[in-house]
Amino acid sequence: MRTPLMSPIRRVRPASVRPEPLQPGDNLRGAGLMTLSMMGFTCNDTIIKFVTEDIPLYQAMTMRGLCVMLFLLIVTRAQGGLQLRLPRDARWPMVLRLIGEIGSTMLFLNALTRMAIADLTAVMQSLPLVVMLGAALFFNETLGWRRLSAVGVGLLGVLIILRPGSGTFGVWALVALGAMLLVALRDLSTRRFARGIASGTIAFYAALSVTITGFVLSMGQGWVMPQLWQVALILVGAGFLTIGYMCGVGAMRVGEIAAVTPFRYTSLLMAIVLGLAIFGDWPDLWTWVGSALVVGAGIYTIWREAKLGRRR
Repeated sequence: MRTPLMSPIRRVRPASVRPEPLQPGDNLRGAGLMTLSMMGFTCNDTIIKFVTEDIPLYQAMTMRGLCVMLFLLIVTRAQGGLQLRLPRDARWPMVLRLIGEIGSTMLFLNALTRMAIADLTAVMQSLPLVVMLGAALFFNETLGWRRLSAVGVGLLGVLIILRPGSGTFGVWALVALGAMLLVALRDLSTRRFARGIASGTIAFYAALSVTITGFVLSMGQGWVMPQLWQVALILVGAGFLTIGYMCGVGAMRVGEIAAVTPFRYTSLLMAIVLGLAIFGDWPDLWTWVGSALVVGAGIYTIWREAKLGRRR
């Protein structure tokens, strides 16, 4: 008989998983890294959405990827260099992570060019629940009813924002959901890497794989001559994406997934603000109500985690 996910007697970890011991302050560091990662990704998404109004998507993705790899080479050199030859036990996690990285990037960027950035980000907010359940299944992390309730409230907020049947749900919303599932695969695979493998190395492999994929696809889409300001924007976007990559990898390797993952919700607020400032997408009342629930769930999770930390 299989022990339920939330059972207090479920103590045995799968034999193939050897998570690093949790250190004091890891959950707080992980939360901060996740917030920075969401800031980097959301700013990059906004820039890409703006630039691809004039430049083919895969060309922009290739140009951005080349810049990201350059930035990562600079960062990793300061940290001791890239570790391109991976240990044997890290190869399958890397394969799974790259599948998630490439697939989620392709689906997400195509949806991004056809949806309001706030709507797309809202669709992606179902990710924390999927990642938390995956962590419970594969890493035996405890999910108490309070954490699950907080995530449920956050997801209710997302449903209020999207309002099924209002026209927000459609083909591209389903594409976004597919991207979310692949991001979950990416993040859970990241957890399988030992801390001895630098986050910069993992991020570089991700950037390399996405750039190669973008270049291959761009051959069928064609290239145009970009203007100087467009190149500058892509450089800035690449800088934000580098921050997102580095902090995102670090966040999924520090602290408990159940404590770190809810901070993905911060990307929703960033997307609403940037969508308003750049594209003039003013959220309606229901979007604000749903966002309040999402943020409230995240704040409660912080408070709950701090309370549990004081008891340990």
